[in-house]
Amino acid sequence: MNTLLVTGGAGFIGSNFVRWLIDNTSCDVVVLDKFTYAGNQASLDGLPTKRVRVVTGDVCDAALVDGLVGDVDAVVHFAAESHNDNSLNDPSPFITTNLVGTYTLLQAVRAHDKRYHHISTDEVYGDLALDDPARFTESTPYNPSSPYSATKAGSDLLVRAWVRSFGVRATISNCSNNYGPYQHIEKFIPRQITNVLSGLRPKLYGTGENVRDWIHVDDHNSAVWTILTHGRIGETYLIGADGEKNNREVVEEILRLLGQPDDAYDLVADRAGHDMRYAIDSTKLRTELGWRPKFESFTDGLADTIAWYEANEAWWRPAKDATEAKYAQKGQ
Repeated sequence: MNTLLVTGGAGFIGSNFVRWLIDNTSCDVVVLDKFTYAGNQASLDGLPTKRVRVVTGDVCDAALVDGLVGDVDAVVHFAAESHNDNSLNDPSPFITTNLVGTYTLLQAVRAHDKRYHHISTDEVYGDLALDDPARFTESTPYNPSSPYSATKAGSDLLVRAWVRSFGVRATISNCSNNYGPYQHIEKFIPRQITNVLSGLRPKLYGTGENVRDWIHVDDHNSAVWTILTHGRIGETYLIGADGEKNNREVVEEILRLLGQPDDAYDLVADRAGHDMRYAIDSTKLRTELGWRPKFESFTDGLADTIAWYEANEAWWRPAKDATEAKYAQKGQ
């Protein structure tokens, strides 16, 4: 593959994927991003302009998408509305971007016979009980619980249908919760890190018992490349790094790594429909494609992430006050 189209390439995971490609492959990259609040040009700063071209546009723009897809070898589709709280407040952008956007891309890759990889989430499976020993696998039934996860589930099913009905050369990956550099500070881990760096107390929904299966974004992206280059067409692969932690443990670890008392946080009102536990079984990816995470220790990955936010205040500071004001209006 010489050139890839990366949708949502100015967002958190997408921009890290572009950087990973530049550092680890010889591919050129075309980034398509709408530059909503979640897309940030600064996340792409410093990349070589000879290898990275940035196009401002919408994945729902069929003419634009068709023209871009025709000039690349493969498409990796990160672009999505992805914040659960926002989907509860207004589901409509999630319907448009996550469903119509995916349909638009599928029609383009179908017309041009291009390789397509679809980025999804473990949230399509719903949640697990805290005392349930099970983990999600590729055969777990879909059971989404928010407008966000429902639209991601729908987009996954569109991909499967276009593979079977039209022979589109596609794969899907469902990943656990990502953390790392360039993540918007509305998200859980960067919000707590930047709170401490700003002299604010971290905030925990409810009692902090909700469990997430954490993976460093670089490990997610190395897995995506592995699936794109070696995965079987039509298959789904779950990406996880055995990083189950409850939210309380995550906040306490952030405080410890930043030299603060590990109880220096506040409990706030829980989020509506807050899933209890996610857990990924990535056996298929590891055994079939030989993938392994670099950050097998959550503490090591978290320390790496904290160091990035400490060194890059100019990237996150402009959005901090507005983000906290929105949460304060909801008592969170």
